[in-house]
Amino acid sequence: MLNKKDAEQIAKSIGAISSYVRFAGVINSRGGLVAYVRRSGMRPLLNQRKTRNQFSHLAVQSGMVARFNRQLGKVKFLWEEREKAQTISFGLGRNTVWVSIDKNVVRSEVLRIIDGCLPIVKRYK
Repeated sequence: MLNKKDAEQIAKSIGAISSYVRFAGVINSRGGLVAYVRRSGMRPLLNQRKTRNQFSHLAVQSGMVARFNRQLGKVKFLWEEREKAQTISFGLGRNTVWVSIDKNVVRSEVLRIIDGCLPIVKRYK
């Protein structure tokens, strides 16, 4: 079980990887936000209700994805390119680490951010 202090350290470490990271948070299996960091001066793209819905969606998605782990192997990360932001999620036991990145970041920088996140997440598995 991931404790709050570890969740805070994960969010802080991921937030420090790149100035392009908008938000890094740890979401529990019920969709609750355990810990997060947001880049200074950054306004959320989602309002509070939609943020809760997004995190609930991540929790359900993580549970569904886990059903295929035996056949396909565990998911290392999911990367979404959207019109207003890019997101990456990492499974961490029953939790999910969710990272939001500026929309216009080149793919090589996103891959660098992913490569920076993987050892952080792995440390807490």
